[in-house]
Amino acid sequence: MNGVLVLIAGIAILVIAYLTYGKWLAKQWGIDPSRTTPSHTEEDGVDYVPAKAPVLMGHHFSSIAGAGPINGPIQAAVFGWVPVFLWVLIGGIFFGAVHDFGALFASIRNKGQSIGEVIASTMGAKAKKLFIIFSYLTLILVVAAFASIVANTFMATYTEGGAVDYTASAANATTAMISLLFILIAIAFGFLVYRRNASLAVSTVIGVAAIVVCMVIGLNWHPIYLSNRAWMIIVGIYILAASVAPVWILLQPRDYLSSFLLYFMMIVAVVGIIGCGLTGGAQMDIPAFTGFRDTLAPTGASLGYMFPALFVTIACGAISGFHSLVGSGTTAKQLNNEKDAQPIAYGGMLIECALAIISLCAVGYIWANYASGETVTPTVVFATGISKMLGTIPGLGGTEKIAYTLLVLTVSVFCLTSLDTATRLARYMFQEFWLEPGQTHKDATGYKKTLTNPFVATLITVVLGIGLGLTGYANIWPLFGAANQLLAALGLLAVATWLGQAGKNNKMFLFPMAFMLIVTITSLCFTLKANFAGITAGGEGVTWCWVRAVIAALLVILAVILAIDGVKTMAKQKK
Repeated sequence: MNGVLVLIAGIAILVIAYLTYGKWLAKQWGIDPSRTTPSHTEEDGVDYVPAKAPVLMGHHFSSIAGAGPINGPIQAAVFGWVPVFLWVLIGGIFFGAVHDFGALFASIRNKGQSIGEVIASTMGAKAKKLFIIFSYLTLILVVAAFASIVANTFMATYTEGGAVDYTASAANATTAMISLLFILIAIAFGFLVYRRNASLAVSTVIGVAAIVVCMVIGLNWHPIYLSNRAWMIIVGIYILAASVAPVWILLQPRDYLSSFLLYFMMIVAVVGIIGCGLTGGAQMDIPAFTGFRDTLAPTGASLGYMFPALFVTIACGAISGFHSLVGSGTTAKQLNNEKDAQPIAYGGMLIECALAIISLCAVGYIWANYASGETVTPTVVFATGISKMLGTIPGLGGTEKIAYTLLVLTVSVFCLTSLDTATRLARYMFQEFWLEPGQTHKDATGYKKTLTNPFVATLITVVLGIGLGLTGYANIWPLFGAANQLLAALGLLAVATWLGQAGKNNKMFLFPMAFMLIVTITSLCFTLKANFAGITAGGEGVTWCWVRAVIAALLVILAVILAIDGVKTMAKQKK
């Protein structure tokens, strides 16, 4: 199959879906451009700050994208390109984009508060607390994992004698230097746009040019060589400061500018795929369908059966619970006008689907290397596939190495972006746990006033996240996929019950919600089975098998409790 046809067909379907189904949803729910959004009614200069649509799109897309739509489709490709392609389109259009759009809409109609507060308004305080506990623990795991990824990307390599190996560490030092310079550029951009009212267009041109300059500087001058632990501590200090700082200082401008790196990466990838295809070389050697069970296992570990593995593995490429936290956590507090909700939430998810299709084309191009286990790290697979396709285009034969480096660097930048956002979201969740429905931290008294203080809530989150990152997060990370998809199911449930209470059409949520609950519970049952087998076998990993088994069981119980509460709520609404 030619990758060009797959790419063009996928993008065409996504565009049609946005113009038809996306607009229909907006009409069904009653998107009202004349209605004042929480960014204005609750404006506080810190979290609630109106943002221009392109800036907020940059934040939202940078936060939800990251490496997810690259890793998932590449790993799920072991089932063949057709199942991946179909789920990215069907899941993205009718599941993920509806989930993201609905979560953002429900939040802006609830003072920009999180999905937990939306659940409280329909299903009660108990359901809210259960959801927040689950969401907060999931975000702590995200903070631990992404902080570790960032530290590993920045850290120096040491010789057997304990000295820094400057040659082996050069690439990481370059990434660290560029990332640090990027933060300074973002702060300057935010100051100019929000405090000096500089033109967004002019500032954008200058900002993008500054990104190019900082890349050149980083490639040629990178004097910082630190250990993993040192970088973990520095990253912890950074996210502590970044997550309590006003969003206009760093979050908005950094995510907006970093989105141009992602757009650039996608444009380069599209040029590579189409250019290679026009020269007759963009063939996807990957089979259309390999079977209902992963027997290839390129990484050495099988994904198991296509159901539920396909739907859990692709994750962000089709639907992700993390998106509902972003949409209702940070995006809703910055949305300037309700008319921006469709392009940012529904459209942002469809762009992510397009990136997932690009990733599928990349792994398809170097399928032989991937299937044999020669090249299996998703970021490397993506960068290798795209850069090799670029290299086949006449006149671009010498750009393969440069393109590879820039693609890897671009992906790594988004780990830091997602880390900052996840920390801020976890802070919101921690604060809301101690509050009654409808309250804000300004209404708290006594010990709750201390615990809901933004700095205290963030400090607790950072200590827990970084602490877990320095110890054993990798032992429970395998549960993240199922936990993330359970979060999506609960997000769909929350919006469905809220729409029902508001007297609006919620039927488009019912099948996706039921399907994702079944997928999640099935996946967790497989996890329970595997870990009980590990417990029976004995050995060094028995303790962690028990931990994973207990967590998986608790997640199943949580899903069942909230599903029952949700069904009861919607049944009452129907009556």
